Amino acid sequence: MAFPERFSNLPDYAFPRLRKLLDVHPAGGEPVAMTIGEPRHPMPAFVGEVLAANLSGFALYPPNDGTPELLAAISGWIARRYGATLGPDRIMPLNGTREGLFDACMALCPETKGGKRPVVLMPNPFYQVYAAAALSVGAEPVYVPATAATGFLPDYAGLAPDLLDRVAVAYLCSPANPQGAIASRDYLADLLSLAERHGFVLLADECYSEIWRDAPPPGALQVAAETGADPERVAVFHSLSKRSNLPGLRSGFVAGGPQSIARFRQLRNYGGAPLPLPIQRVSERVWSDEAHVDENRALYHEKFRIADQVFSGLQGYRTPEGGFFLWLPVEDGEAAALKLWRETGVRVLPGAYLARDVGGDNPGKGYIRVAMVAPREEMQRGLISLRDCLYG
Repeated sequence: MAFPERFSNLPDYAFPRLRKLLDVHPAGGEPVAMTIGEPRHPMPAFVGEVLAANLSGFALYPPNDGTPELLAAISGWIARRYGATLGPDRIMPLNGTREGLFDACMALCPETKGGKRPVVLMPNPFYQVYAAAALSVGAEPVYVPATAATGFLPDYAGLAPDLLDRVAVAYLCSPANPQGAIASRDYLADLLSLAERHGFVLLADECYSEIWRDAPPPGALQVAAETGADPERVAVFHSLSKRSNLPGLRSGFVAGGPQSIARFRQLRNYGGAPLPLPIQRVSERVWSDEAHVDENRALYHEKFRIADQVFSGLQGYRTPEGGFFLWLPVEDGEAAALKLWRETGVRVLPGAYLARDVGGDNPGKGYIRVAMVAPREEMQRGLISLRDCLYG
């Protein structure tokens, strides 16, 4: 039987790959999971009440484009958070942002650009869905280093002009997964200007936007509104998973120009799965409440205060500006993860599993990613074990 070749060069996804590395060895202590970015803080207390009050909605086909109330709640949150005014024709709810980030290429990437194969830019390392999305439409993924030398954000403007002319889509994650770097307003304004000059769409993955240390990160919608950028040049993606500790709700949204959202909706009418109506009702309430978000952020502030104490004086350690990952330097991430598991039971992700080799170099090889999602005491115990095992 013949199978498509377009995904043949994709490596195993990070977590199956990690299981192959670690699970053939016994844990060297009580396991502490610090791999996957699955929030474990309390979800908002009202979620169960709202869900129970709307259980009858599971008996109905849900509206594909979202309820008017959900669209209004999302629009209201965007206005409060970013000062941008968006009508319902510029917003579409999603079954989590993975769906939207993948479908974006199918909805927005043309078959050719200037008569040539289109290019999709992404930072390296990156959320692995970006690469699969590019390959799904026959585009060429180009992995742009996001290292200490570039402030852990990709320098798209430094690419050759002839390559930029082939770019159809560029992904950006801010705060970045895994490094926690935040794109400044000037960075976003310059990137939107670059998109206009070379005719591509910026896909801004802002799923960690509400977990920050010092100040709320600027957003692409905010900067586009302030600079008067063409609204069709940017689509942003947000989720309740990290903001509200609801990864199992699978609820997010994409917002962009009306033509872009119309293409998303057309694609979803054929191949998408709308959010069940009770989930939409819960989401309406969650997007309208900020008290639980402030409480959640305070818990992360305390965790990073602990991390700063544990790793005080460690060369190369930096407190991330946003998100809930540590991006820790090691000699070899895979070897470090294996040593840590076998000697302590602490489970982390090798940075190379989040990046690609380009010219024989993998910018994630000398790092491990540590998710700060476990309960505080468990997390602190894991960090101390990690420090003593790898840096002691």
